[in-house]
Amino acid sequence: MMNVLIKGAGDLASGIALRLYRCGFSVMMTEIAVPTTVRRTVAFSPAVYLGEMTVENVTARRCESLESAEETMRAGEIAVVVDEAAKIAGLWKPEVVVDAILAKVNLGTRITDAETVIGVGPGFTAGVDCHCVVETKRGHHLGRCIWNGSAIPNTGVPGIIGGYGIERLIRAEADGIFRGCVSIGDVVRAGQVVGYSGDVPVYAQIDGVVRGLLQDGVPVTKGMKSGDVDPRCEVSHCYTVSDKATSIGGGVLEGILTHRNGRK
Repeated sequence: MMNVLIKGAGDLASGIALRLYRCGFSVMMTEIAVPTTVRRTVAFSPAVYLGEMTVENVTARRCESLESAEETMRAGEIAVVVDEAAKIAGLWKPEVVVDAILAKVNLGTRITDAETVIGVGPGFTAGVDCHCVVETKRGHHLGRCIWNGSAIPNTGVPGIIGGYGIERLIRAEADGIFRGCVSIGDVVRAGQVVGYSGDVPVYAQIDGVVRGLLQDGVPVTKGMKSGDVDPRCEVSHCYTVSDKATSIGGGVLEGILTHRNGRK
């Protein structure tokens, strides 16, 4: 059984974790102390403040030490460790490191961190700071493995879903502490108040179902992504991993096996 450390435990990182876990890998994930995951019903990052989180019948558990993480993985669960710099990798020494923080820049991952190092999205260069980069931009190349060069640069514009792109986003209207007044899975209308950043209301821009929303108590800055609305109004999509996360997860799996088998 191969050990994999995934940096990040947001929705895309969790889609990767699910694919690898189901294929028999032992998976540990690192996360920051106050996660800012919007699609938290399909992410393992809420284990940081809930203690455990289940996505598609797979459970992840917060662990306070390498010993408890190893025990959790032996019990058939995913381990989540609060470790922003992923220092635990130096102790655990996994065969694979996957940087799925999605920061759009490399925050410290090196090609020497493990036998196989995968960078997810922009900010990495295959052959320089990782062995393989997996494309994250929606479209023809989503989920493809890149063995030379980098992913498509970040455009700052969300992919089109149901005919809408940037309009899908819920953004903080001011600096402050976020508080939601709707729940993930609720159907909302354009102009409806869905939360507050400090004392300033935050609005939905389009009609649809709330697919993602920050947990209460997260410090936000004006313009920060705080949620998203899905115009397709399929409530079930709020509780299953997205097509994008599934595709990226498949790309990471391909990258790991290809690199280790020497067939790229």
